[in-house]
Amino acid sequence: MVVVSSITLLPSATLPLTNWANQLSSKSCLSARVSTWQCVCFQNQKRKHKVKIHVDSTSMKLKIHATSGVQSKSTHSNGMKEFEMELQELFNEVKAMVKIGKERDAVDLLRANYIAVKEEIDSGLKGIQQAALLDIIALGYMAVGDLKPVPALLDMISKIADKLKDSEPLLDSVLMHVGSMYSALEMFENALLAHQRAVSILENTYGECNTLLVTPLLGLAKSYGSYGKATKAIDIYQRIVIILEQSRGSESEDLVVPLFSLGKLLLKEGKADEAEVPFTRILNIYKKTYGEKDGRVGMAMCSLANAKCTKGDADEAVDLYKNALQIIKESNYMDIDNAILENMRIDLAELLHFVGRGNEGRELLEECLLINERYRGKNNASMATHLMNLAASYSRSKNYVEAERLLRTCLDVMEKSVGSEDQSITFPMLNLAVTLSQLNRFEEAEQVALKVVRIREKAFGEESLPVGEALDCLVSIQVRLGREDGEVLGLLKRVLMIQEKEFGPSAEELVTTLQKMVHLLEKLGMKDEKFKFRRRLALLRERYKQSLSV
Repeated sequence: MVVVSSITLLPSATLPLTNWANQLSSKSCLSARVSTWQCVCFQNQKRKHKVKIHVDSTSMKLKIHATSGVQSKSTHSNGMKEFEMELQELFNEVKAMVKIGKERDAVDLLRANYIAVKEEIDSGLKGIQQAALLDIIALGYMAVGDLKPVPALLDMISKIADKLKDSEPLLDSVLMHVGSMYSALEMFENALLAHQRAVSILENTYGECNTLLVTPLLGLAKSYGSYGKATKAIDIYQRIVIILEQSRGSESEDLVVPLFSLGKLLLKEGKADEAEVPFTRILNIYKKTYGEKDGRVGMAMCSLANAKCTKGDADEAVDLYKNALQIIKESNYMDIDNAILENMRIDLAELLHFVGRGNEGRELLEECLLINERYRGKNNASMATHLMNLAASYSRSKNYVEAERLLRTCLDVMEKSVGSEDQSITFPMLNLAVTLSQLNRFEEAEQVALKVVRIREKAFGEESLPVGEALDCLVSIQVRLGREDGEVLGLLKRVLMIQEKEFGPSAEELVTTLQKMVHLLEKLGMKDEKFKFRRRLALLRERYKQSLSV
């Protein structure tokens, strides 16, 4: 959600990144040809060599036998099926080990496979068999969560693939996997090359409107979007929608994945009006497929609400969010303590504060706090975010006494979890300093702010932006305390230096700091220096007069 108010609520937690394959497609019904890391599915095609993999799960030994020679058409087909099954068997074994916590055994197995295939490559065998096995090894490392070996493996695969003809069996599937892994590693230029070639191979084989193109096109569009080429990504998502509409109809559930990706990208590009269209289509598809009370309908409503909010239709967004949460709750679509559901409540609470319905928003935040306490315990570290959010709500309503109580409770929870000197504790601590100053308890506020500065200097460096933020808070408190103007001016100069370093010498963020400096310089009678900063302030005000007047 776009932050639209002076209260900024925090998400309950950073949601774990979705699996790279699930970012491409979550629809197994698209095609049996769609390949994900969870199931390596290759088409039966001709090959010259048969690679036979034998895995001894006890000793973690692997042997590869390659046989050359002319084979009959039937033998080619049978050999390919066996090869695919062996690749699948290897990957399934890696996944099974990971599932039961034997990651070290899985890595040993992958390493043994790598040594075996590397010997073949060093001996001069650089065909699709070697590329496909390296692909499975790389996918295995992704499944284990050990990304360090993956770039080198992908580089080996790419070098082999570059010398293979497009007609080679399995090549399109290998390229799709490679593109997805490059994307997961944020190596988007490499991802684009792999996805483009996979698309080209499939287009030449099946035509430009076949649903087999959907998966590589999704990968290609995602790579373009991440690489800063949103227009190309949008065009590809729209092409995918057309392909699926022609094949499955305009109300097929298969459209949800590309429509959702398209809507997200349009929102990212600031095109909220256009983003409404795909999110509305998703909502209608789910309503027709599952009925109006299904949890998926609620999820689609939340996406549409986000678009409405970004567009500026706050009241409509509130109604959609409230209906969505009610549907999700009544349908038991998610556990009540689900992190995604929790973040939806926080989004709605922030929006309610923005439209002037702070009491309703606060009720939602209290609900989040109670649910978290019930399912995780009142001393769990996850309580901190909810306590801070609720404190922010009370501060907005000027109930600073309750805000202080909540922030001190938050600090107690965090000290038990991370200790009293961890940098993360400075966030509620700085809020506490502000709250204490609102209660006219400036001496206490100053001590808290000084501690924040000290911890952040140690954690981030003396010229870091977090330190600048804490110094700015300290300046405001010390001005209210009537501290010596020269000392306060010295702190402001530090703040200005940090802002210049982070944002540049002509950034809008400097305006407020320059205003404070000009005021202090005038009090100190430093006319020459005041003139210099006043001129600079006037230039920035003229430059940003439109945004400053809002």
